[in-house]
Amino acid sequence: MIPLIGQLYRNNNVVTSIYGRGLINRSVIDILKAHRFARHRLADEAELSVHDTFPMLKAMSELKLGAASVDLGKLVAKFKAEGAGRGVEQFVKDELADVVGKQNGSAREGTDVVLYGFGRIGRLLARILIEKTGGGDGLRLRAIVVRKGASNDLVKRASLLRRDSVHGKFNGTITIDEENNTLTANGNLIQVIYAKDPKEVDYTQYGIKNALLVDNTGVWRDAEGLGQHLACPGVDRVVLTAPGKGALKNIVHGINHSEITAEDKIISAASCTTNAIVPVLKAVNDQYGIVNGHVETVHSYTNDQNLIDNFHKGSRRGRSAALNMVITETGAATAAAKALPVLKGKLTGNAIRVPTPNVSMAILNLNLEKATTRAEITQ
Repeated sequence: MIPLIGQLYRNNNVVTSIYGRGLINRSVIDILKAHRFARHRLADEAELSVHDTFPMLKAMSELKLGAASVDLGKLVAKFKAEGAGRGVEQFVKDELADVVGKQNGSAREGTDVVLYGFGRIGRLLARILIEKTGGGDGLRLRAIVVRKGASNDLVKRASLLRRDSVHGKFNGTITIDEENNTLTANGNLIQVIYAKDPKEVDYTQYGIKNALLVDNTGVWRDAEGLGQHLACPGVDRVVLTAPGKGALKNIVHGINHSEITAEDKIISAASCTTNAIVPVLKAVNDQYGIVNGHVETVHSYTNDQNLIDNFHKGSRRGRSAALNMVITETGAATAAAKALPVLKGKLTGNAIRVPTPNVSMAILNLNLEKATTRAEITQ
């Protein structure tokens, strides 16, 4: 499988994955783990076998495909459900008809991406963008914008990208050019721009145009603040990686992403908790109706908490994050209602920060219009 995955990527610009888990530059063990992970997405926790995915890859390698992103897990599931007696070769040819025979065809124009901020979210997003760059005709990371913290700032930021205490090593190589303030990650040239204010940056100076800017600082969360980015030459649209305030659309992909219009220059991708609970809330509300409810999140500590007891403007956040459970507010309930307006005014919420470095849990306590059972809900 590994040679076919590599050939499709290098020769055809075809990016393969299994339910969102990338297969490019992965080891045998990583690929097997991706197959194992698929049981969480398949009916009855069925196993996904390499005997299912390999024939798909082989068929793809013989079709002279143009650029595409192909999820082998979903492709196999669809073949089993809708194959209708077709062989693997014919099924793959039918499913990928739009790109069959288009190898080395007319190139698609990629989209420049700028990361404004390079904290935890920014670095993880950078890893994903670099991994999925392909031939550069999709989303391509062109620049990151930060405040300069020290004379060796670039070296330190490269080190943080290379090794993450929670998420492990960067899968590839990173080189530094301090003279030109650039990082090269797996062959992708990334400009590091130092600025204290959005208005200071002219992205066109770096060859960046019509960029999608991802603000992951959390400093501005309304249209007025985030609109500063749109005033910068080279920026076309802005995405916020936190719940938006005011009239900003909070988008949870798969639920309300169809509401994005060409006129929406700024949107919010909501929060991790919002993205976790909204699909569940929609499914429950569609089936049983929600009268009201409460969202309780048990969340790992975050960077704004204190390592040891010290003053903090929050009522409990001054306590040591590594030693305390800290009750605080969460915007998840409000953001969920923005994604699902039918729930407006029906949800309350709070969070408990706990001494763990990663992940969170959401507990939904809901009063429903229709009676149900635990077995029905978990089905």
